[in-house]
Amino acid sequence: MENEISTTIIRLIFATFAGGLIGLERTYHGRPAGFRTHTLVCMSSSLLMLITIFQWELLANAPLDTIRVDPTRMAQGIMTGIGFLGAGVILKENFTVRGLTTAASIWLTASVGIVIGMGLYFAAILATVLALAILIIFRKLEKRMTTMRYGRLSIRFGRHDHMTEIQLRDMINQQNIQSSKFSYQLENEGKIFEYRMTIHTIDQDNFRRLAETLIETEQVLEFSIVPTGD
Repeated sequence: MENEISTTIIRLIFATFAGGLIGLERTYHGRPAGFRTHTLVCMSSSLLMLITIFQWELLANAPLDTIRVDPTRMAQGIMTGIGFLGAGVILKENFTVRGLTTAASIWLTASVGIVIGMGLYFAAILATVLALAILIIFRKLEKRMTTMRYGRLSIRFGRHDHMTEIQLRDMINQQNIQSSKFSYQLENEGKIFEYRMTIHTIDQDNFRRLAETLIETEQVLEFSIVPTGD
């Protein structure tokens, strides 16, 4: 009994600490699933895995031939439940998807809780350290990496006073932006002609320069530039 209590205390406190560390990074960056969520996920995963550790004590009076031991089934059940929680933090805002990293961190936190519950402390410590390194250091590396920036551009003209596609492409190219996937639409009872397209560039500031150019173009009635990404 004493061994059971000490094991439970050590593993739940360790899980709370590990989950809290990962959650702190998410909270610092303003994510809805932050400190408390990650702490609870890690601790609850560890708590459920303790059932597999002490199942013989729980079933001490049961006939041995009726017991089937498979600790991995509990882990599988935990990860299935975590899938629903992870899906809840993924948000789609216009053309942008957010929350993928937080969903992945919740999944990892559950895994850390599972290995803590099983008593694999070295694996839990290493996983926690690597998780923090990925969330903190890799974020800085991503900011320094040269990556393609994508966006959706829509531009409205008067039906009888609009740029040709070639003219519009030339204007966009002058800002070091490439355009593709053009679509065309008439609106407002045929009075408004609209182009929609995907644009991409290396420098995010090129979107701003394009916006300034469109503002100064008298033919343009309305436009919108919506950056997309993860």
